[in-house]
Amino acid sequence: MDFNTDVENSLAALQAGGLILYPTDTIWGIGCDATNAEAVQKIYELKKRPAEKSMIVLLADQRDLLQYVASPDLAVFDYLDSTTKPTTVIYDSAIGLADNLVNQDGSIAIRMVDETFCKHLIKRFRKPIVSTSANFSGEPSPRTFAEVSDAIKQQVDYVVHYRQTDATIAAPSSVVRWENGQVTVIRP
Repeated sequence: MDFNTDVENSLAALQAGGLILYPTDTIWGIGCDATNAEAVQKIYELKKRPAEKSMIVLLADQRDLLQYVASPDLAVFDYLDSTTKPTTVIYDSAIGLADNLVNQDGSIAIRMVDETFCKHLIKRFRKPIVSTSANFSGEPSPRTFAEVSDAIKQQVDYVVHYRQTDATIAAPSSVVRWENGQVTVIRP
């Protein structure tokens, strides 16, 4: 199966409110349309995850942030340009996303992706995509596709073929909170 077929099949699943299992710029993730509350709920149910445990949203371009965060501090882009590891930023004042994705305090965790498949898929979808580790809540995050449980693979609507044989050990992103130009590191 080729890259474009994977993108088309992923798009079809996302547009139908389904879930995909896909490679990100960090670990393999379960994803859905970040603006569709029913799709987001499916992830919580699949992972057996409490709804108050937040998930990450992936965007392809910095300018897309303006659609999903009210009045972001644009200095965050200089910070992100200086990081060497994929970095997820928690922003205040999320807008335009599924209500059950946004934290009770109105914040949202967003990462700009550079990974080829993710970036291409998000640009084609024209909406942000949820990314959460491809595991059941409380279990270790899979570092490669081979570590993703069959039970997870069977409960999503589409499993991406691209990079399944990549045995490079992946790690989760750094997580920081951005408030008033100040960075607080939550996960290095």
